[in-house]
Amino acid sequence: MEGANKCILNHVRRHCGTLIVNAGFPRTVMAVTQGTALKTLDVNLSRVFAGGCGKASLSSCSPKVCIVGSGPAGFYTAQHLIKARQDVEVDIYERLPVPFGLVRFGVAPDHPEVKNVINTFTQTAKHSRCSFYGNVNVGKNVSITELQQAYHAVVLSYGAEGNRSMGVPGEDLAGVYSAKDFVGWYNGLPSCRELSPDLSCETAVILGQGNVALDVARILLSPIDILKKTDITQPTLEALAESQVRRVLIVGRRGPIQIACTIKELREMVNLPDTRPDMVAADFDGVKEALKDLPRPRKRLTELMLKTALEVPGEKEQERRSKASRTWGFRFFRSPVEVLAEPGHSRIAGIRLAINKLEGSGDGAQAVLTGEVEDVPCGLVVSSIGYKSLPIDPSVPFDSRKAIVPNTMGRVKQAAGLYCSGWLKTGPTGVIATTMNNSFDTARSILEDMDSGTLDMSAAKPGSQSISALLEKRGVKPVTFSDWEKIDNVEMKRGESRGKPREKLLTVEEMLHVAWT
Repeated sequence: MEGANKCILNHVRRHCGTLIVNAGFPRTVMAVTQGTALKTLDVNLSRVFAGGCGKASLSSCSPKVCIVGSGPAGFYTAQHLIKARQDVEVDIYERLPVPFGLVRFGVAPDHPEVKNVINTFTQTAKHSRCSFYGNVNVGKNVSITELQQAYHAVVLSYGAEGNRSMGVPGEDLAGVYSAKDFVGWYNGLPSCRELSPDLSCETAVILGQGNVALDVARILLSPIDILKKTDITQPTLEALAESQVRRVLIVGRRGPIQIACTIKELREMVNLPDTRPDMVAADFDGVKEALKDLPRPRKRLTELMLKTALEVPGEKEQERRSKASRTWGFRFFRSPVEVLAEPGHSRIAGIRLAINKLEGSGDGAQAVLTGEVEDVPCGLVVSSIGYKSLPIDPSVPFDSRKAIVPNTMGRVKQAAGLYCSGWLKTGPTGVIATTMNNSFDTARSILEDMDSGTLDMSAAKPGSQSISALLEKRGVKPVTFSDWEKIDNVEMKRGESRGKPREKLLTVEEMLHVAWT
C-alpha cells in the first residue's frame, strides 16, 4: 500500500499545495488548495490509478501529458485528452506569462466573437487535471528531452511565430513589415511593441489576399470610433488616429477565383464605413462564365466580388460611396519583384509588381510571369504571405522546407512519445475550427497509443514535480493560471475606464509584476 499512498500524495500535492491528512488516509485527503479554501478531496483509488497500464494498478500513477504552447492547438489537445480519459493529467507550458496564443495576439480586435473560445479554454485550464505554467521558455529554460523524461507523452503545439520572406530586393527597407509583426503590434504582442509603423503615407500595399491581409486592411481603414470600443492597444489607437493612409491595395499573384479570404471578411470590407471599393474591371474577365463550375462557398464569395467590382450600385450605396474618404481594392495577377527606395534613402517609395497570367484553372491554376511590370507608389508595404513554424530544440525532427514537424496523424516521426498539433503539424492554414479538429486528431492518436501499449505507461512519471524543481534551480518562476487571472482582471479594469473590453499590458515585465503582487 506504500506505493499507492505515495501516488496519492503526488496526485494531491500537484493540485493543492499544502497537505493536511486526516485519520482516514488514504481514502480521504484534506488539502489547502493553493493557499485558498480548505477542500476535501475524496480520492478514489481505482480512478486515480486505473488505465496506468491499460488496467488498474497500484504501482503506477496517472498518465502524464505535457503540452508546449497555450494557443488553440494546445488547449484543444488538452480538452480532448481530459474529456476522453478520466485519469490523464495535462500540464501546459507557455513561453509568455499569458495564455491563448493567437486568440489573444492574432484575432482582429474588431472580431470579439471569435475570442469567446477563451471561455472554453479557461474551463479546461481550471480543470482539476490540468495545470498552466506560463513564463517557461521550452527549448531554453527546459529541454524537450527533460520533458520526455518527466512525462509519458509530450505534445508540441507552439504554432508558427516566424515570417515567410518575400525574397525580393528592398524588403528590408523602412516601411516594410510582415503581417505577423503588424498584427502583433495592434494586438499587444510584447515582442512587437516597438514596431511603431510610419503611417504618414497615403497608399499602403498589402501582399497576400487571405483573411489576415483583410484584417490589416480593415484596421488601417476603420473609423477610430469603431476601433476605440475594441481591445486594440492604446498606442496603436493613437497612431491610427494620426494615420494619413487613405488607400489600401490588396495584391495577389493569381485571380479572383483563387482568392484566399472568406466571404465574411470580404463582406466586412464591402460594408466598412467611410470607404469605397476600387477595382480593375479587366481583372474579372471570364470570371462570370466560370461561376457555374465553382463549389458553393467559392461561388458565393466570387459573386460578391463581381457585384462589388462591376455592378452599378443602388442610389443609397452610390451616395455612401461618394461621401467616402478612403478606398480599398484588390489587385490580381501581380507578384512583388522589388521594393523601391526613395533616392538616396533607406525608406520605401513604392513597389514593383510583375504582371502574371494564369495557366490551368480553379484552385490548381498557376501564376506565370508575362515579362511586364508595374510600379505602384506607396509608403507602406505589409507582407501577408504566411506565418512559418520554427524549430524549438535540436532533438526534435524538423522539415525546414515545409516548416513543420514531420508527423503521421500528430505522431512525430522517429520520436516515440513525441506528438504535435496545430500549425506546427499542418503548416499555417485554416481557422480556429480547423485547428480544433486537427488537435482532437492528435489527442486521439495519443489515447490510441496509450491503449495499445505503443506508449510505455508502466513506469510512474514525476510530471511537473521534477520540471518545477529544475526551473527553480535555474531561477525560472512559472506563472500559474490564477496568476494569469490577476493579469486578466487588471486588463479588464483598465479597459473599463476607457470604455473598452480590455487594455492589455504590453510588456512581460508589467505582466510578471501584476502576476506576482
